[in-house]
Amino acid sequence: MDLPVIDLSPCLSGHWDPHLCAEVSRTLRETGALLVKDPRCTVQDNDRFIDMMEHYFSKPHHFKLLHERPHLHYQVGVTPEKVEVPRSLVDEEMQEKLKAMPKENQPHTPVGPDPKWRYFWRIGPRPSNTRFQELNAEPVIPEGFPEWKETMDSWGCKMIAAIEVVAEMAAIGFGLPKDAFTSLMKLGPHLLAPTGSDLQKYGQEGTVFAGYHYDLNFLTIHGRSRFPGLNIWLRNGQKVEVKVPIGCLLIQAGKQIEWLTGGDCIAGMHEVVATKRTIDAINLAQEQNRSLWRVSSTLFAHIASDAVLKPLGHFAELPLATKYPPMCAGEYVEQELAVINLKGKK
Repeated sequence: MDLPVIDLSPCLSGHWDPHLCAEVSRTLRETGALLVKDPRCTVQDNDRFIDMMEHYFSKPHHFKLLHERPHLHYQVGVTPEKVEVPRSLVDEEMQEKLKAMPKENQPHTPVGPDPKWRYFWRIGPRPSNTRFQELNAEPVIPEGFPEWKETMDSWGCKMIAAIEVVAEMAAIGFGLPKDAFTSLMKLGPHLLAPTGSDLQKYGQEGTVFAGYHYDLNFLTIHGRSRFPGLNIWLRNGQKVEVKVPIGCLLIQAGKQIEWLTGGDCIAGMHEVVATKRTIDAINLAQEQNRSLWRVSSTLFAHIASDAVLKPLGHFAELPLATKYPPMCAGEYVEQELAVINLKGKK
């Protein structure tokens, strides 16, 4: 199944088509994912970013460890491989659900923590006054990368801008005020969070780079990776391998949008696995003498840490709304991080 591609150009020129907005909210509700085309986010931008991250991830282990900040929940700087624990490894209720799935829709079973590196880089201004200081920490810049800050900030800001348009379209489609979501995103701890998986070391078919999980933030956006491997689960439980066309961005629903819609739009489950298509891409990269690091140009857009998560507008009337009690977004994030082992040492 191919996800529809939503062109954001009409909205950027001031034409907010209600049918297109309804298509955005419907697709997020049914699939938890969406493909978009934003003329401000070019293929060249994505390539420049991925080139730099391939260069960084291919550096020696000891060099990268200079950039880890476990005492800050790893929420800035690098997270080494084998630190992030997929939810499906630690959540017994989820494990029971997985066993009950039809075989063809079951996720791959991870054998331990994810064998991927990650780099967190905060995008956008910080709040001057917040209860959640550690979620809004100073950035870590590796030595020897003079272009680092400009490349990270440029690509991150462009992807946030795309998310904001999608969030406004979704709000209209859900029958909420246009700024219902974006007003809560202001000064949020948005994170550009590229991952790096070493395909020379972990390039065997079936290797799980990111075990079955949902994202704890509001919306996640990715540029196209040079190596495929992302599987998503539709609301009906069907597993789908995602193909991102060149020049498109992939957006996924996270737990915070589920909270704000009272469960009407649920966080999309997904995994990243080495598939036959990944192996084909590895073979081609080897022939062309290109990097064998699989970089995802991922950005997590968040609701502001001090803002309250609760079902908005008419979503508060839904039967499931009681499952989503009012809670500070920062508090919710800290709870989730504690489960998936990114909480670090206080």
